[in-house]
Amino acid sequence: MLTVDYELLGIKAGERVLDVGCGEGRHSCQAYKEAGCTVCALDLDQANVLKTKYLLHLMDEEGQSPGRYLTLRGNALHLPFRDTHFDKIICSEVLEHVPDDVQAVQELTRVLKDDGTLAISVPTYFSETVYWKLSPDYHHQPGGHIRKYRQRQIVSLLRQQGLTVYTTRRKHGLHFFYWLLRCLSGIKREQARVPAIYHRFLVWDIMHKTQPVRLLENMLNPFLAKSVVLYVHKDRKEPMNA
Repeated sequence: MLTVDYELLGIKAGERVLDVGCGEGRHSCQAYKEAGCTVCALDLDQANVLKTKYLLHLMDEEGQSPGRYLTLRGNALHLPFRDTHFDKIICSEVLEHVPDDVQAVQELTRVLKDDGTLAISVPTYFSETVYWKLSPDYHHQPGGHIRKYRQRQIVSLLRQQGLTVYTTRRKHGLHFFYWLLRCLSGIKREQARVPAIYHRFLVWDIMHKTQPVRLLENMLNPFLAKSVVLYVHKDRKEPMNA
């Protein structure tokens, strides 16, 4: 399940792409398919780094990309790269987890080229509000969500670092219901029957991408999106005053 649209991000051949908080590698693997890119996948969780490395290695063995890749464990608050190193950056579903989101955005801005672009996604305020009310365990757990964002808040956070939002998208309306069912069934009961059945449907949809289901999700996204994605230009060398 991809949250970021690579056409909107504008990845080109030969560019350096950083995936911050790569998880199990969904965005890193897709970026690696882009012609001739160098992909760097970074995550705080070593298990996620190893999973991503394994998937990228399989793609390499199968000749699915002419590019290069690097995987490493690292912290979004202290990115181990020099200034203006990356052409494109992906940061999907990360800021709601980190203790200092201002510093995280400063770091993303620092390592992004002055003419680079960034795709950053966070859960929608509506979806988070529903889940937090239904289940305290949804965010009261290690690695859970520690904040909610209204869209204007995340836009303001980005603008303070001299970043300009050029378009937004609302995504994953169907996944809104999965987490709703998880909260109702007990967030720690991962194998609860109803959400497990719905999860199988979501996996089937990812594999088959049928047009009727795509149309349904497109209808849901304006109202019940799970995530909002902001596509951003870095067009200033110095941060703006807050």
